[in-house]
Amino acid sequence: MRRLALPALCFALLSLAGCATDKRNQALTTTLQNYAGSIRWGDFTGAQVYIDPTYAEEHPLSSIEQGRLAQLRVTGYDEGGGPRPDGEDEVVQVVQISVVNINTQAERSIVDRQRWHYDREKGKWRLMTGLPDFTVH
Repeated sequence: MRRLALPALCFALLSLAGCATDKRNQALTTTLQNYAGSIRWGDFTGAQVYIDPTYAEEHPLSSIEQGRLAQLRVTGYDEGGGPRPDGEDEVVQVVQISVVNINTQAERSIVDRQRWHYDREKGKWRLMTGLPDFTVH
């Protein structure tokens, strides 16, 4: 009987670990889809929900920046190859975002390098790099 107990215990532990990974991966997929949807529809206020609270506190969005974002219409959001693991609880994703300025009708594209971190306590993915930077450099 003991011969069966050890393999059964190992299988049970591996199954639980797999469940946690599946939950984390599903949370990542859902988070990235919802965040992308917010950006695609120009809902930058809604997109701020996904930003890490510490980052958001250190980099508050000014009313001027909010006004600039309101002048943009997103015309494209390309995730390229999707997220790549970068450490145990982190992924990176490079996204190309195309926007049109509604005042000038000028279109341009930016590259947004996103870093996402998984908060194990809350079971949520948080964006560590803030909203995309649409300022002309």
